[in-house]
Amino acid sequence: MGFILTALKIIIILGFLVLIHEAGHFLIARLCKIKVNEFSIGFGPLLWSKQTSKTKYSIRLIPLGGYVNMLGEEERSEEEGSFSKASIPKRIAVVAAGGIVNIVFAIILYVILIAIMTGDFIKAIGSTGNFVWSMVESIKLLFTGGVTVDNLMGPIGISEVVAQTNNIIDFLYIMALISMSLGVTNLLPFPPLDGGKIVIYLVEAIRRKPLKENFELKLQMIGFVALITLSIYVAFNDVGRIIS
Repeated sequence: MGFILTALKIIIILGFLVLIHEAGHFLIARLCKIKVNEFSIGFGPLLWSKQTSKTKYSIRLIPLGGYVNMLGEEERSEEEGSFSKASIPKRIAVVAAGGIVNIVFAIILYVILIAIMTGDFIKAIGSTGNFVWSMVESIKLLFTGGVTVDNLMGPIGISEVVAQTNNIIDFLYIMALISMSLGVTNLLPFPPLDGGKIVIYLVEAIRRKPLKENFELKLQMIGFVALITLSIYVAFNDVGRIIS
């Protein structure tokens, strides 16, 4: 029973945070008149899908992420409504939207929680400032060596923390923390993260022409391999911390 409850907690947190993240990308893409081929929550085998005149909506088996597949995003296209034909400000807005939604949600949720606990809305807004600043400081320490890779926590470690929540307040606080972390991490300037894509678009704006498609794909692949390698290393560390 404990395992089932923990699994449900993790699925609810990850599922909801992925949903609002991808919804951010999706809604801004639609506002920018970019065609979205598929809006998916989860990866892997398909559990459910619905095809509309514009977009396929799907839920997949592994609830550890999601994606918004846009026309012209992976391979450049000259078709109307293509992501690659959109202006640079529009592309940056679409890519940044997911992380921004997670950050804004975390801030709103944290303000509400602190206001409930203290009964003081104004105090809850000075406290939220500290919450955001502590996240910024954590990222700064990672770049300056104050925090090493061994201190990072991945999905396994996060799952362990979620499992230890005993009430709705603790659960929502952890959700706010994970949402903030997800949003900030996603906007870091490394491909294939959204922040890395934004850097590529800024370089394109400075050069006044896009990078060669093959070079951009290679850059994304190198970043992807580095990210997967880091994820595996962090996962082993998480397991080691749990069993030690």
